[in-house]
Amino acid sequence: MIAFIKGKIKQKDSNFLVLENNGIGYKIFVPAEVLLKAEIDSELELHTYQYVREDALGLFGFIKHSELKLFEQLISISGIGPKTALGVFAIASPEDIISAIINQDASILKKVSGIGSKTAERIVLELKNKVLPSVGMGDLKSSEAMGADSDAIEALVSLGYSVGQAREALRKVPADVTDVSEKVREALKRI
Repeated sequence: MIAFIKGKIKQKDSNFLVLENNGIGYKIFVPAEVLLKAEIDSELELHTYQYVREDALGLFGFIKHSELKLFEQLISISGIGPKTALGVFAIASPEDIISAIINQDASILKKVSGIGSKTAERIVLELKNKVLPSVGMGDLKSSEAMGADSDAIEALVSLGYSVGQAREALRKVPADVTDVSEKVREALKRI
């Protein structure tokens, strides 16, 4: 198994990058946020998960080990493959995903292509006790705050921004701004 890879970024695509290490290029599927920040010929270290099935072989990379752990927990659930799990990272930050699971709010998970209501509820049910120890209580968001963030991201995406750009702009919005329209206005100032 490949635990991590450190090297130079040689190529970027819509859902993967090629990382060169000792003359070998590794095609690694990564979350959209990693692609957004990655620059060609820059150094990058990724914690990786090697997905092996009889008809598929893939390498998935994450900046933080905690993201890799959440990814592994997601794919441990029946019906969730690695591409779907990576899709979960596209709609919300790992902290928001964990907050949604702990708050038993499956609505954010239903927005992922390939995850319906029953699968989203199963994710919440099966992971609730597994993700709790990995998050401090200060990191949790309420269901209302996550819903407002999700709605603001949808609004920014409808205006033509990528999910990664929208999420990055919302991180810069002050925490005391809770109204969705105000969040969007503040985020637009920061894009």
